[in-house]
This record gives sequence, structure tokens and C-alpha cells, in this order.
Amino acid sequence: MLTTVKSLKISYNPINETNTFTNGDWISGQVTLELAKDCQIENLLVKFKGKADVLWTERYGKTTVVYHAKEKYFSLKAVKHNSSVVAPGIHVYPFTFQMPFQNAPSSFAGSVGKIVYTLETKLSRSMRISKKDSTKINFVSKADLNHDPGLMAPQHEHKDKKMKMFSSGAVAMDVNLEKAGFFQEGLKVMAFIQNKSSREIRPKYCVYRKHSFFANGKRKLSTKDLLKEVGEPIQPSASENVTRVLTIPHDVEPSILNCSIIKAEYRLRVSSSVTRRLATETCDCTHKLSCVNFYRSLLFFYLAV
Repeated sequence: MLTTVKSLKISYNPINETNTFTNGDWISGQVTLELAKDCQIENLLVKFKGKADVLWTERYGKTTVVYHAKEKYFSLKAVKHNSSVVAPGIHVYPFTFQMPFQNAPSSFAGSVGKIVYTLETKLSRSMRISKKDSTKINFVSKADLNHDPGLMAPQHEHKDKKMKMFSSGAVAMDVNLEKAGFFQEGLKVMAFIQNKSSREIRPKYCVYRKHSFFANGKRKLSTKDLLKEVGEPIQPSASENVTRVLTIPHDVEPSILNCSIIKAEYRLRVSSSVTRRLATETCDCTHKLSCVNFYRSLLFFYLAV
């Protein structure tokens, strides 16, 4: 038996080399319908929507608890064809939507949560199962440094630790960042380290990602180290001003702080360690950072010491 609807496909036209969209951008595309014979169509719809979704399960003895939450941002709809008979062949229906100017979070894909912006088309026919197709777009929220002055504010953390295991004395660290938000640029870390211990120490730097998912009053946490570096040694009873520029990985996603069920954050941990054989004693300075990525959006790093 010949299938009436041979194919239904929705596609969009990229506007830049990174294939990303931001607030206020126009998204144009087309729905392509191929028919093998005359087809009675009730309607052909195109929808553009954005939402966040979180889902995970946890076991408590023999009981499995499901944690689920969702957040909707917008839903736009256009009717491209009303009730009529459409002839065989290939039919193309163009469409255009404008990305809302609202403060929506960037596209995101995590271990148990996602933020997606989707173009969908639906072909409805009487007494027939509807045909559907969809495609996702990569949305990057536009950063506005003027409306969030905290991004440009300097950050400072201090840590003073008495060494106990392999060394006597103490180590003190003052770590500073010029700002909290970064746009695909070097992360300049300035530290004043006082090695009042009896052993040589080395400053260590770690940038890590922190994802938090929220549902039903519960939080699920996921972290991952993105880069690690070790600085030059500082001798016993010496103090040094140390400056290091860390290269943020080019493929990190923007920070997400404007979603109630998903947060994507970045932190910089600065530590100094005294190592002896298989054991290490450290003095940690972790900075909560905000970093900004290559697209027109922001990555927040939190400085923790």
C-alpha cells in the first residue's frame, strides 16, 4: 500500500559560523512535506518552544523515588496550512520566529537535566495518526555586564593554615581575581603566598565545573575537573607574589544562574601542598569564579580558597 505522506521535515537556516542564536535573533526555516498522492490535511503547525527538565531516581531500600521538575520559558506557534486537499509532490512552507528577549538560560545538557530550545512541526489529518518532526537550536543567552556589575567586581580570598603532618609552621595565601566574569580570555590569578613552614611548597591550580539539579526539595550534584596546573616551588620561610594566567578550555558551556532547577557554575581552587612520598598536606584556597565563553554569553567563575 502506497504511503500518502512520504516525509515531513523541519529545518532552519544558521546565521553564524557557530550555529548559535541569542536573545532577539530571528530564526527562519522551512517545513518540507512530500506527498505520494492527494492528501486531506486538517492543519500543519510549526511550534518554537523553550524549556528546562530535570529527572533522576534514587533507591531507598526497596523503594525507588523519582525526582522530576520542569520549567517552561515560552511557546510560539504558527499555522502554515489549514484544512484542504494537497496535491502529490514536494511542498515547502517557510516560517520565521524571533527569539524572545526574556532572560532565558542558555542551552544545556547535563547528566540528569537539560535546557532545550526546539522547533517542531505537526501534520494533522482526519482519522490518521499525526506526523511530527523536530530539531533543536543552540541558544546562548546574551550577557549584559551593565545589568550585572558583580561580574566585573574583583574577588579576594584568604587562607591561613597551620601545617601538622610533614612540616612545622604555617602557610598563608591571599588570592585575587580582577573580576568574576570572563569572555574566552585568560584567567589571571594573582596570589601572595607566605611559606612559613619548614618545607618547600608548590602552588596548584584547578578549574572545575559544578552542576546542580533541583527537584522536589532535593539537590543532585555533579562536578568535573577541567584543568589542573602546578606552579614553581616556594622555599621555606619565603614569601612570593605569584601571577599565573590559566587558559580556559574553549569548549566550556556558559554559566547558568538564571534557571530555578539547573545551575552550571565554575570554580577555581588554588592550593599549596607539601608532598612527602605518598602523602600530601595541602592548604586550599577555593575561589568561586564566573567565566564567560566564546559566544555572546557569560561563564561565571567562583573563587574559593
